[in-house]
Amino acid sequence: MARKGKMMEREIDSQFLGEKMTLKLYLPEAFSPLYKYHICIMQDGNDYYQLGRVATVSDLLHDEAEIENTIFVGIHYKDRYDRLKKYHPSGEQFDAYSKFLMKEVVPLLDDFLPTYHMGGARALMGDSLAGTLALIMAIKYPNTFGKVIMQSPLVDDVVISHVENATNIQGLDIYHTIGTSETSVDTTKGPEVDFLTPNRRLKELLEQKGLTYHFKEIPDGEHTWKYWQQDMTNALKTIFAD
Repeated sequence: MARKGKMMEREIDSQFLGEKMTLKLYLPEAFSPLYKYHICIMQDGNDYYQLGRVATVSDLLHDEAEIENTIFVGIHYKDRYDRLKKYHPSGEQFDAYSKFLMKEVVPLLDDFLPTYHMGGARALMGDSLAGTLALIMAIKYPNTFGKVIMQSPLVDDVVISHVENATNIQGLDIYHTIGTSETSVDTTKGPEVDFLTPNRRLKELLEQKGLTYHFKEIPDGEHTWKYWQQDMTNALKTIFAD
């Protein structure tokens, strides 16, 4: 099915990362500078467009007026090792990547797009390790990123510690899924990682934080795009409901 919206690119010569980063933006068909737009920033951006079919889902939900006016922004990685360095809170480039998002990506988007310039209208979306990044960034900068969609995030002791120590995050709106079959997942950090148990622990912690929280266990769900894509419509409708 042909896309109805418009795909465009912007490049940033990041002073924090020391490399050129590409943003792939998808504007809805009825885009107009006369309206204000929510922003959904996706790490693993190419995967979300190609495997998650975000552009197609965006077309359908905008057509049916089931989500607010939303622009999707995809940022991709070089390879799995680059991804680990930038997305994991213990990664050697995590701080630099955080500054890239905060001080280069957000100002660029606010400068040339008609955005609300407020955290409640900015979401971070990610799968697996990209979901981990989305959560940690929102916890650290809740006034900049007020919404999170995390699909099967990697949760370890470092992540749990960040959540336990998080304060002033009552304003966050988080959508969180995990598949019940995600008990032995091969990752860059190691083989046969149990995602289900620590995600259930994360759920318990987030429920105690007084924020808006939507949790969903996907029956028989595995750590693959098949299940993340199937839940994309529900995720976007929950976070960007019109």
